[in-house]
Amino acid sequence: MTGSTPFTGPGSQPEDGDAAFDFMEMPKDMRTYAAPALPEPDEVSGIGPALAILWQVQKAAAAAGGNAKAAATFDLTELDAGNRVFVDQALGEGEVSIIAGGTVQVQESVLAGIWRVHETDVTGALKRDYIEVGAFPGLVMAAAHDGTLETMRPHKGPLPVGVLNAPALVTELDDKLACFHPAKPAHVINLTLLPQTEEDLAFLEERLGPGTVTILSRGYGNCRITSTSTRNAWWVRYFNSRDAIVLNTIEVVDVPGVACAAPEDLADSAGRLAEILEVYR
Repeated sequence: MTGSTPFTGPGSQPEDGDAAFDFMEMPKDMRTYAAPALPEPDEVSGIGPALAILWQVQKAAAAAGGNAKAAATFDLTELDAGNRVFVDQALGEGEVSIIAGGTVQVQESVLAGIWRVHETDVTGALKRDYIEVGAFPGLVMAAAHDGTLETMRPHKGPLPVGVLNAPALVTELDDKLACFHPAKPAHVINLTLLPQTEEDLAFLEERLGPGTVTILSRGYGNCRITSTSTRNAWWVRYFNSRDAIVLNTIEVVDVPGVACAAPEDLADSAGRLAEILEVYR
């Protein structure tokens, strides 16, 4: 390759034998479960309604352990402030945060597969406050698919200057989107391993279009997932602590697996929640 450093021969190795290779920093921090900080039983009173709902949540998580797609919801709108605070304390904040459009905010609890969902109206007033138990919040899935196209947006005219390899990926995506089925494994295009120009990436973003759902998963480093205006096509990007992209992919799937709770996660969450609540019996 003209102008590039050869793989062997003069110039291919560090001149100083003690020089260290400068690899890009990868994500290092792995989040682990930490039990939420809760008040002692004799420090709280009047939390019967919160406990009743949380025991229902525990049973739903145990049942969903055999089928993570079987979601259940529990309304918190009628709880008073004290009971709602206790629910927040019992569930804590977990690894996944979601914004869907301008009206839905979701926070996974420290118990995987148990989600706090806030839905507001366009003025910001709270419409619904509830807990959902399942692999992934249904309201977010609906928002990700609402108004999307089954195929990528068309491009008219000649290719922009600098677009070299994106057209081949567009053909691949068109094929995978046309034969998409939720039971199929995700089809992943790893852009990090492919020779892409900045113009290629911009062209792919333009063809896929902007979506309404943004997901941040902090289970291992930072993973940011965004929906697109093309149904079942997602951007999945991993960042290191310097906020530099270390893995950039497009996934054809109903929702990327990194954002979902597995059946074994829900079964584990059911056991942990039972341990938390047992103290308040």
